[in-house]
Amino acid sequence: MTYLIVRQKMHLVALLVFHLDMLETMYTMLVLLGLANALNIRGRRRAAISYASESASRFKVRSLNLHTILFQSDELCFESCRMNRAIFHKLCNLLTIHGNLKSTSHSSVEELVGTFLHILAHNQKTRVMKRQMRRSIEMVSRNFHLVLNTVLRLHTLLFKKPEAIPENSTDERWKWFKNCLGALDGTYIKVHVSADDIHRYRSRKSEITTNVFGVCTPDMQFIYVLAGWEGSAADGRVLRDAITRRNGLKAPQGNIKKNCIFNVRVCHNSALSNCY
Repeated sequence: MTYLIVRQKMHLVALLVFHLDMLETMYTMLVLLGLANALNIRGRRRAAISYASESASRFKVRSLNLHTILFQSDELCFESCRMNRAIFHKLCNLLTIHGNLKSTSHSSVEELVGTFLHILAHNQKTRVMKRQMRRSIEMVSRNFHLVLNTVLRLHTLLFKKPEAIPENSTDERWKWFKNCLGALDGTYIKVHVSADDIHRYRSRKSEITTNVFGVCTPDMQFIYVLAGWEGSAADGRVLRDAITRRNGLKAPQGNIKKNCIFNVRVCHNSALSNCY
């Protein structure tokens, strides 16, 4: 009897040791599987992305383009901005000193003004300037309006006061127009409008434009500019709006009768013909 009891106890002890070995083996296997899974996930993890090299490349291309366009030669500067390098730097100084135009954290004054002039001279879109200047569309648009607002603030300085051609003028083109103050005409500038307004902005040339009215002196200095009219508006209608506005085109009064050089499409107006 005693022998059977001892044998049963030994059997239980052996069974307990076997189960402990099995648990230890399973625990070891789980640990190894978890480690292998962690190593596999870490190996598949995407490598860190660095934009330092791309940013340096954009800066290098942008600096090279600016140097080529604005500083290399007068010919390239004129092709891009419609002015030579000396006039370009004078304009930058004028906008900086009198217009309070300042460099931004990302763009210099030369880049701001050069981008502004290039868009105007070549009717470029912001998407095109994005590729040329390696800037975002939002930054190109913001820089353009920054310079535009500065130019608008300087309208009293940029617009020239009209002066009549003197009687003793020797200019081969203008000596025949004694006491003339200048010339006026309208021009079409392409614009983008909503679908509902396309028919109003379609000009006689079947283009979507705005009719801009301008008056300039004999040396091509602007005296007055009126923008905003639809391309379908006749020149005479735009002229009537210009002379009837509160701050519109004013005909100087005096004892000397002056004449104005009209475009043949612009309607005749006695107030202007007596003064221009």
